[in-house]
Amino acid sequence: MSDKRLLLVEDEPGLQLALSDRLTAEGFAVETAGDGHTAIARATSSPFDVIVLDVMLPGRDGFDVAKTIRQQGIQTPILMLTARTQVVDRVVGLKLGADDYLTKPFETIELLARLEALMRRAPSGPAGLTLERYQFGDITVDVRKAEVMQKSVALDLSAKEFQLLKYFIEHRGATVSRDELLHEVWGYNNTPSTRTVDVHVAWLRQKLEPNPRIPQYILTVHGMGYKFAG
Repeated sequence: MSDKRLLLVEDEPGLQLALSDRLTAEGFAVETAGDGHTAIARATSSPFDVIVLDVMLPGRDGFDVAKTIRQQGIQTPILMLTARTQVVDRVVGLKLGADDYLTKPFETIELLARLEALMRRAPSGPAGLTLERYQFGDITVDVRKAEVMQKSVALDLSAKEFQLLKYFIEHRGATVSRDELLHEVWGYNNTPSTRTVDVHVAWLRQKLEPNPRIPQYILTVHGMGYKFAG
């Protein structure tokens, strides 16, 4: 289990430290967050194998964190920690994207058993990112249907434009070179021109960006390539 990355979101310092130490001893690489805003930032910018998320958090509570993470397309398993008085909220949490619940106080051995079960059920994929559905701005991408919607209106993307967008989403936050895109999206190993990438990026921007001349999502990284910031 030495390669399993875990995000622990708990605002009570004593419990955060105790859990972090025990989970690290069990072979997890543990990162911690003490509030909802930090939790969302960490969960959506770095890949984790599982997230332990307390319901009661300052800033944004655990339900809001789970909902936001799922809206970003992150399918990392989430185990929510809840006080015994919050049993009624379990159904709400499960609807918002939690995978399992553990009621405080709990035995660490029970937490470990739940985490192992969640990770066995987890879908494999890059960075825990599901490619069935992804949302950025007012754009929703349904990969299974190969459909891109802006609010309730379907956008007309060519097959290659869709494949390019899908690749950007899979590698969001990373700078990808034109050569990488030609190799991975077009299947070209050697080609004298990368102009075809620039043309397709320009077409995507026309269809997806609020202002194509000042892109918010498909950014140019000068001298290197492009980066998807959706």
